[in-house]
Amino acid sequence: MSHALANGTERVVEGRLRVYYDGYWVRAYEVPADTLSAKKRLIEALTCRLFNHVEHGLNIPGNRLADARRAFETERDPQRKRVKGAMLAGALFNRATDLITRLVEIQALGVDIQPDNELMRSCGEHLQEALLLGKIVLHRSGEEGIDELWGEPFKAFAFPIEDFYKSRYVKIAQTMAALDTIGTKTVRTFSDLPMFVGIQPLIANLVAAAKSKCETLRTDEDIFDVWTSFAVATEQLAAYQPVLPDDAALRDEESALQGVELIRRGKNLVSDITRARVPMPKSTREYVEGCERYRRSCLSAARPLRSKHGLKPTADAGIIDQ
Repeated sequence: MSHALANGTERVVEGRLRVYYDGYWVRAYEVPADTLSAKKRLIEALTCRLFNHVEHGLNIPGNRLADARRAFETERDPQRKRVKGAMLAGALFNRATDLITRLVEIQALGVDIQPDNELMRSCGEHLQEALLLGKIVLHRSGEEGIDELWGEPFKAFAFPIEDFYKSRYVKIAQTMAALDTIGTKTVRTFSDLPMFVGIQPLIANLVAAAKSKCETLRTDEDIFDVWTSFAVATEQLAAYQPVLPDDAALRDEESALQGVELIRRGKNLVSDITRARVPMPKSTREYVEGCERYRRSCLSAARPLRSKHGLKPTADAGIIDQ
């Protein structure tokens, strides 16, 4: 009788430590000592990562916090207030980073910094407020928020670094699951449509490379191969063109164009999720729904042709929602 692996199980694969979470073996890293200095470096890296993935214009310096708060609180237009709230979140994050940087400098002088230190409390309060405001911030694609990124610096500040690492492994496993969902749905949508012959391996290569990329840091030795594989797989899928006869009907040409646009959406979504290293459930759900609509339209268009030529419906018509 087989037993399910427990989350957190570790093993070495090809000389690399991996940890198991929710069905995936994720690349694991050595946890640094849980010091204020280590938290500083971690929060700085997480803050930088955050601003790389959210909408433009939010990287407001911490010394403009009072101005950002005033602009947000006095704004009455809902749409403008959302943007100013996002800018306030950015200022709060940068202010928290400023504070913890100064605390590390003071600690380096031999001054003992206790958790109840006033500046430590202020840092935590700023990160908490930014986390709340982060729910209104959009991903750079403009499609949805990725509030998980706003919570990471607070977790790094408030919890032991080892616990933060564990939370990241869980999130990476969830990211891999999202990538598999997108890949599986894309393959099921296009692989048996004659005009999209040969697309299945391109999708599989992209998903495999994306999963490898999302667990790999830029400081890893194999990042050059990992990133190159991901970039090339993305380019190859982007270059794919449907196969149509010279005398293809206008309806088929339109269906091919719609399919290419859907594939492009999926490719971009895989790229966004991979780089952010967090799931994007709203965008994923909408993409899956788009695949289902496209699939139904293709089957619907095929039925009149089968009836016209006296052909029986194929078994393929029943797999859309399985």
